[in-house]
Amino acid sequence: MGQLTSRSRSQRVANGAGRGIYALLRAQINDGTLPAGARAPSTRSLAAELGVSRTTVTAAYEQLAAEGYLATSTGRVARVTKRFTASAAPAMPRKRQARPNPALSDFGRRLSAIGMPALPHTEPLRFDFLYGAVAHRDFPTLAWRRAYQSELLQQQRRLYYVPPEGDEQLRHAVQGYLRRARGLACSAEQILIVHGSQQAIDLCARLLLNAGDIFVFEDPGYLMARRCFEATGARCCPVPVDAQGMDTGQLPHADGARLVYATPSHQFPLGGVLPIGRRQELLQWARRQNAWIVEDDYDGEFRYGQRPIDALQSIDGDGRVTYVGTFSKALSPQLRIGYVVLPVELVPVFRQAKRLTDRHAPVLEQRVLAALIQSGAYERHVRRMRRENERRRAALLDAVAQYLPEEAQVRGTAAGLHVVLWLPFLRPGDEPALVAAARAVGVGIYPVSTLFASLESAAYRPAGFILGYASLTVEQIQQGMRILGALLATWTPAH
Repeated sequence: MGQLTSRSRSQRVANGAGRGIYALLRAQINDGTLPAGARAPSTRSLAAELGVSRTTVTAAYEQLAAEGYLATSTGRVARVTKRFTASAAPAMPRKRQARPNPALSDFGRRLSAIGMPALPHTEPLRFDFLYGAVAHRDFPTLAWRRAYQSELLQQQRRLYYVPPEGDEQLRHAVQGYLRRARGLACSAEQILIVHGSQQAIDLCARLLLNAGDIFVFEDPGYLMARRCFEATGARCCPVPVDAQGMDTGQLPHADGARLVYATPSHQFPLGGVLPIGRRQELLQWARRQNAWIVEDDYDGEFRYGQRPIDALQSIDGDGRVTYVGTFSKALSPQLRIGYVVLPVELVPVFRQAKRLTDRHAPVLEQRVLAALIQSGAYERHVRRMRRENERRRAALLDAVAQYLPEEAQVRGTAAGLHVVLWLPFLRPGDEPALVAAARAVGVGIYPVSTLFASLESAAYRPAGFILGYASLTVEQIQQGMRILGALLATWTPAH
């Protein structure tokens, strides 16, 4: 053991000496001390001068030759290559100054100009009603671990890239699940596995919109989707939302709209469910406009008291609906696995775009998920989560009624993993101050104003806040609402 330690220490010393010799010679070449064509010291003489082994010096010379600083050949002395002169040599590393006008593409300039709210604080609050978050303890850890280990031990002939559309077993499993749970009729060939619904939306934006096109968007709506569409240079046409989702009576009549984005099963964020009459009207409008529909079914599994509403895609007879789904709400947003069900004619170009973007989604995780769906474990987990989140929702509604002012209104309670809290005694301008005050006492609430595309729509309404509950315990929900209620009891609006 002592010999190994001594040998390791000697090796570290030699490595350090070699790096020093390499750095010294490179610096002398760069600053012209060793000009182009000059002879480098012989490895034998330099080793003797520095008191190191010839092997150490030879390794440094070989690195310099590999980088083009020295020209070496057997039996000849090493020389500085001719293209390395004091004037032409690359400058030594130094701190770069930021350029005032970065050379970005049109897309890059649009993206840099788009305003996005800051991400939630990395340190979660004790009572954080963050929408989109789910509880760590709800993840099916044991079932996932068993399936993961089983797939990990499967022998493969080789490790290589797979087709961009995703694992065949997972696509067939998702096809069966969507038929049972969401009423979708599609083939496995129409399914593309993606890195979460956000990538699906990004692919739709880049493949279905051009700069200058018009896209129709729910107002308020999912900001990350709107920003994806705007980044293409397309123009947003906001359509108001009411208690039944998008008001299809206000869809634009003029030609030019290329795409409409909708969340018909549970409108985000207000929670309305688009009734059959409006669904048919939306499909008829898309047919007249020759437009695509992007249906984002971000939490369609979670409907309480009734079976989940069938997807809009299930009644689409024209092949205009691109259906986007995700496993983020039922499993984890950190998993980054989603899917998109495409009209047949869009399948080839979406596969090609997926391949150019990142080749394919992670293979092992896809196969684990396929095994869970095929065994029935995933659907049992969804049913369990639906019951658990229904308990959380009931606790939130009871706590709002018990602790908040009686004027407080809660909307969007029939489905999903969040609600919207309206406070009629406050205005939209009060939202930032109340958010900051609540955070100071350990309660996280999130303003609805940032989700409006139209300033006029946002102005003439009370203050509103999104309350997610899927990551909290019943006790945390109750305590959080009690603290918020105490804060509101002493709150004085700024105006």
